[in-house]
Amino acid sequence: MASLQIDFWNGSFVPYCKGALIISNWVLIVAHCEITIESDQFLLAVLRDHSLSKYETSEQRLRIIRQIPITKFNNRTMKHDIMLLQLETDAKIDQDVNVLNLPKGGITDMKSGTTCTVAGWGETKINNYSHTLQEVEVEVIDRRKCKCMYRTKITQDMICVGDSEGRKNACHGDSGGPLICDKMYTGIVSFGKGCAIVKKPGVYTLLTKKYIDWIRDTIG
Repeated sequence: MASLQIDFWNGSFVPYCKGALIISNWVLIVAHCEITIESDQFLLAVLRDHSLSKYETSEQRLRIIRQIPITKFNNRTMKHDIMLLQLETDAKIDQDVNVLNLPKGGITDMKSGTTCTVAGWGETKINNYSHTLQEVEVEVIDRRKCKCMYRTKITQDMICVGDSEGRKNACHGDSGGPLICDKMYTGIVSFGKGCAIVKKPGVYTLLTKKYIDWIRDTIG
């Protein structure tokens, strides 16, 4: 996990999105997290940052030098919500920090009911963000049912995930975080309606073959 933070020259910082380290100097995230940086700011990917409220000796703070959203991204429909971040220096791979491997041939779909996990520092209650990394177990929702729940078109490049009782899911502040299903990096937190609502599951960018190909072509 990577915590993406806007750092200011005065020493303050604001966490704004999440991501996953996929190569020692590349982080995968969603395109709607692209941000314009002012002259008194810079972007950091903070690795091994279990607690946002205190400094930990094991954390790595690496400057982000490029934001590369896929050119097809549509911020109205949220289609193709995926982006790469290039780091200025390589992360140190050790017992605390490692890469999250991409699915080799991409994923076409996941069976409804498949158990998955998602993690982040997002809201646990309205306007109450967690200072420590949280992880929750969720399940894949049938795409046809999900299409009926949203007016926005749910495409084959998206996957719907939630909890049948409306108690668990990603929330505000978790955008860009990785979805793990059957021990595979399956998707990226993209959008939703509210948080953990029974009839409004979370919608994630599915790591299909087209996205895996784009990632490899971009990284080179």
